[in-house]
Amino acid sequence: MLKERYGPDIRAVTLPSANAGCAVVEPVELSAVTIRVGAQGERRKVELQPPATLACEMAGAVGAWIETSVQPLARGHYGQDLTLLRVGGGHECRRRNRRAEGKLSEHATGRALDLFAVVIGLGATRVSAELARPAGHEPFLTALRQSACGAFMTALGPGSDAAHADHLHIDIQQRRASSRFCQ
Repeated sequence: MLKERYGPDIRAVTLPSANAGCAVVEPVELSAVTIRVGAQGERRKVELQPPATLACEMAGAVGAWIETSVQPLARGHYGQDLTLLRVGGGHECRRRNRRAEGKLSEHATGRALDLFAVVIGLGATRVSAELARPAGHEPFLTALRQSACGAFMTALGPGSDAAHADHLHIDIQQRRASSRFCQ
């Protein structure tokens, strides 16, 4: 189903063997998401730079969030369409907050993504809202973060802790009693 939606912008990948905790279920590389925009349902491509290796389930959650939340927020706040997300931290076999010990991060399973900036529009009207430097974009970035809290099980961004001072971490880790962790 994702291949039908994303076409050549999503492809299955084979990851090197890793320890059992770092296994990714159905790994894919996502380089862009094609979303519907406007009343006529026109299609527009939103790039992910750099492309992210994610579990297929996470790629689907990210695509749905971009189309149903991030694009409408971009249009509402800036009057322009979303064009690019600067991301990092898709699949990476590591511990939480890059510590030497402790639990593995959701990045280890490809079920997490870090968002550093949202780019809206093209050319001279292009706007880049960076989480590390929110000046002038606070209302948009606050709404973006709130939407992530509804779309993902975890959303951690600037102000939550030092490890997330410059980006928004989103993941789909199931929590106790379907609770969400949003800071």
